[in-house]
Amino acid sequence: MQESRKLDDYLIERPKPSGIDVLCGLKHFAIITYAVPAERFKDIFPDRFQLDTVEVDGQEMGLISVVPFIDVDFTSAVFPFPKFTMGQTNYRIYIIDRKTGERCVWFLGTTLDSWTLAVPRYLWNLPWHSGKVSFDCVFNETSGLYDKYLMETASDWAAASVELVQSNSDRFDFPGFPDVESALVYLTHPLAGFYYRRDNKLGTYRVWHKELEVKPAKLVSASFKLLSTMGIVKESEQNSPYSVLIEPINEFTIYLPPTVIE
Repeated sequence: MQESRKLDDYLIERPKPSGIDVLCGLKHFAIITYAVPAERFKDIFPDRFQLDTVEVDGQEMGLISVVPFIDVDFTSAVFPFPKFTMGQTNYRIYIIDRKTGERCVWFLGTTLDSWTLAVPRYLWNLPWHSGKVSFDCVFNETSGLYDKYLMETASDWAAASVELVQSNSDRFDFPGFPDVESALVYLTHPLAGFYYRRDNKLGTYRVWHKELEVKPAKLVSASFKLLSTMGIVKESEQNSPYSVLIEPINEFTIYLPPTVIE
């Protein structure tokens, strides 16, 4: 059983942005999470990190999330600057940094639908890849739920498609956690990410956001090429997620540039 957590213990004041830090809204923000046997994550990340496992039906499982959204009003957090809109999907594994004890995520990579991909990919060597991302979503302002949620990504690296649905009967269900709040802290509030850069060096960057006001949803269908290619989540398992969460829009501060860890 995972430990009990209170969100108030993890909320921090927003560090003051400076330099090239970025502010952006994340629209149609979803977190589709799978629980799979811990051994499938072997050799994916360095020994500095350990998998933050959850016990599900008596088995030690690792959690991995696919996070699609549209960046809206992507702009400088400090200076007047043009605003950009672009589709994006992140792939992240929940880990613990043995060096600091912090719970964080390991990024397998990102697909981005924008010419601005050149900056993170080539200037900072981030594992970001080109993809044509499309959303077909209908949000019901009266119910506060999605009547329709479809996302598709055409990408050589990580082709993807997902259909979600929401209803008033949806309920949070997080096996392996003592309560809903503990699970939501785990799934929605890691503020540090680590990854292998394209030059195989270890990199990291940090974000800040307030409490995410996610609601549960159900998955109708999904296909995530990256997860099946890597053998982390088999095609036959991708229609059976651990959990699905959606928030219509939120706001993130991203602290840049990313850091290289020697």
